[in-house]
Amino acid sequence: MTDDPGGLRLHLEKVLQAGTERVFAACVEPEKLAEWWGPAGFTSPSLDLDVRDGGRYRITMQPPDGEAFHLRGEFSEIDPPRRLVYTFEWEEPDPDDQETVVTLSFLDHREGTSLVLDQGPFATEARRALHMAGWTESLERLEQSLT
Repeated sequence: MTDDPGGLRLHLEKVLQAGTERVFAACVEPEKLAEWWGPAGFTSPSLDLDVRDGGRYRITMQPPDGEAFHLRGEFSEIDPPRRLVYTFEWEEPDPDDQETVVTLSFLDHREGTSLVLDQGPFATEARRALHMAGWTESLERLEQSLT
């Protein structure tokens, strides 16, 4: 994580043993995204993705216990297989939630792909920490889905 004068931001990097095309596809193809999206124990029973500049998405997340919830947003930049930028907003947000922007960069790495994730700004440190935990587990699931 890094602090930014523009607000509370999240920065994660993960090296994945797969090429950039394959990792990018895992982030934009619904069947592949459903394999890894969300923290451990979560499923994504519904993913509606219109992957184009200005296209919208909606993902249903089902935790191991409790009610399903939804997130949505809009794609603002799609540059396969290098970059993906979209807004991220919970449909029924916590009072401390606000819309954030997620930027995924897919960089060539000697072991495959270095996936760089930036998200923000967050309204509170608690919300940034929650997203950091969720993304960390999600990226571990992504790594498992690629092996």
